[in-house]
Order: sequence, then C-alpha cells, then structure tokens
Amino acid sequence: MNRRVVVTGVGLVCACGIGTEEVWKNLLAGQSGIAPITQFDTTGFDCTFAGEVKGFDPFQWIEKKEVKKMARFIHLAIGATDFAMKMAALEITPEIADATGVYISSGIGGFDVIEREHSKLIQGGPGRISPFFIPSAIINLASGQISIRYGAKGPNSATATACSASAHAIGDAFKIIQRCDAEVMIAGGSEAAITPMGVGGFAAMKALSTRNDEPARASRPFDAQRDGFVIGEGSGVLILESLEHAQRRGANILAEIVGYGMTADAFHMTQPAENGDGAYRVMLASLKDAEIAPTEIGYVNAHGTSTQIGDAIETVAIKRTFGDQAKRIPVSSTKSMTGHVLGGAGGLEAGISVLALRDQILPPTINYENPDPACDLDYVPNQARKAGLRYVLSNSFGFGGTNASLVFKLWEGR
Repeated sequence: MNRRVVVTGVGLVCACGIGTEEVWKNLLAGQSGIAPITQFDTTGFDCTFAGEVKGFDPFQWIEKKEVKKMARFIHLAIGATDFAMKMAALEITPEIADATGVYISSGIGGFDVIEREHSKLIQGGPGRISPFFIPSAIINLASGQISIRYGAKGPNSATATACSASAHAIGDAFKIIQRCDAEVMIAGGSEAAITPMGVGGFAAMKALSTRNDEPARASRPFDAQRDGFVIGEGSGVLILESLEHAQRRGANILAEIVGYGMTADAFHMTQPAENGDGAYRVMLASLKDAEIAPTEIGYVNAHGTSTQIGDAIETVAIKRTFGDQAKRIPVSSTKSMTGHVLGGAGGLEAGISVLALRDQILPPTINYENPDPACDLDYVPNQARKAGLRYVLSNSFGFGGTNASLVFKLWEGR
C-alpha cells in the first residue's frame, strides 16, 4: 500500500500579491493583477500589459551579493518557498536533511538573464559575459538554490514541461514520498518571462490578448470575447510530507494529495486535439490514481488560459470526464486574475486548490460577461462562492501536448 502524502505549507507570489494569504484574499475578492508592463519599454509591441509581481524586493529574502547570481524566476521561487516553509513551520534539521528533497520547475527559466547577457555579448564581445550567466539562467537552479539555502539533501530535480512543469513537479514529488524516497518535498514552480523576447515571442504566435486599453479585463477565460492569454509571472510552492512525518512533528495539515496523472496529446506542438483527448485522459488518470469516481470531484481549477481554442477544448474534455455531472461541477480559472504564469502556473494553482479545500470556498473566474455556446459549464462567474468540498482537481496543459492533473482531498484528521 502506498504511503499517504499531505500538504503542510503553501507559498504564493504572483500578480495578485506577495505572500499566500494576501494572494488568496485578493483572488477571493476578484481583484485582477493585470496592468501595463513596467519591466521594459513596450513601444512597438502588440501586447503592452502583463501580470507582473509588483513591488517584489529580492533583497528581502536573498543576500545582496547573491541576488545578481540568480535570474528573477529564482528570486520569486525563493520568496514563495519562504512563505511555504513558514506556513508549514518546517525546519530542515541534519536529522531529516537526507530525507528532504526539492522539486521546483520552470518552463523557460532565466529569460531576463539570457537577454541581458546576449546584449553584453553583442555590444562588448564574449569577455563581457558574466561568470554567473549559466547558473543564474538554467531551470534547475531554482531547485538547486533552495536546496542550498535550506540544507535539503534528498532528491533534487526540475521538469521543463512548458505550462505543465510545476504540476509535474508536485506530482513527481508526491510519488517520490509515496515510494519512500523522501519524507518531505519542497515542490512547485516559478516563471519570470515578462521580457521583450518572452512577450514578443508569444505575441508573434498570436497567442496573447491585445486588449491594451483594458488590461484588467483582458484575461477572460471561457468568455465569448476572449482574445488570447495574458502572460504572468510568479511562483507557487507546496510543502509535501508523508503523513507519518507530518503527524510526528505535529504539523498543521492543510490537505492530502491523493491523485496524479500525466499524458501526452501526441497531436500538435501548440494545439490540443478537438476532442480534448489528452486532457480527458489525464483527468481520468488522476482519478484512477486517487481511487475515486468522477462524481466525487467538487471543484475543478481549470487550466483555462483565455484562448479561443484552449478553453473550448478543456470544456469538451471536462464534459467527457464527468459526463452528466459536468454541468453541476464548479470550474474556475484563476488565470483571469493572475495571468498565465506558464511553467509556474501549476504550482500556483495547486496552492490555490489547497486553499479552496482549507477554507471551503471557490475562487471566481472574473471578466466572465458573455456566455460562449462552446463553453457552457459553471465557471463560478465573477464572485467567490462557498462550497462543501471533499476532492478538488487542478489541470495544467502545455505546449508539446504535455498534460498534468492533480487531485487534492480535504484533510479530515484521520
């Protein structure tokens, strides 16, 4: 029998706030974090707004001489991890160091550093490149830096599976604990790709909303007037522990993680199949792993990016998964407020799903004003809603047809 794994800490940093409870309060209030971009000059860009983490000061968490050795996605991951560790009241002592791992993922990594150092190369030649360039930009250095900071000597890894990356990190970390390869895992993801190349690249694909005159109303998942996603940045980190370890140290348990699925569309590099096959199969896989029936899910935190194709196909997949029950299951997309945090989205939304269970309340999909015949589920429009939840499911889908679903269960004290 597999070991039970619980969540004891959640750390959130995103456009809606810095710190778990601030983010959660603003999400429940339906406050958008989307605003004009301040990190670079957007003159000439088709899209001029994003979900920036406003007022984030890396020096609050990181020594001055170390800040320049890390890209922004690592700064955000360290901040989120600090919030998660404090919520979990977890100290990694020498006795548990070998049994504590870190699994923090990213889809892109240090775009900001790559662009900066490339400019130095072009302007001044290879001698101008920083010796910290590579270790500040590569994806696994969020995990590496967090491991070093906390003395976590157990499994250390990072997936780079696009917008499913941090959901895969949490799912993989769950399985690492289940099979007794760790007692504790710091797991999630981080992204900071609001850069000229990041925004310009997604705009070149025609993937971004261009509602430049109304940034706060631009991310509108499942709404008929949606015109693309809004890029966001941030980090979401969970502290996962074996039930025995959490109980032994008297931890406050927030939820139990009980299911994880991963599939591939094997269809197209950026678009899902029209019948939602990959998303349908990944939800089924997570339910099978959790050993529960589809009817037991009380809420779905959707991938819901605000693209025409993606939202309609996720709706199809949810209908296939839940059948006649689908229209009775609340589904919301918090990307309506945070923007799409890319490789950090799954970690952020897993944390949000855990808080929904903890507080028995559903975060809304804001900007839902115009029903779309292709999207006809209950999207918790515009206002948070109280609910009696026992199981919730969180979806993450990424380019390359990579999919992840996580199932969390209400902690009932036994």
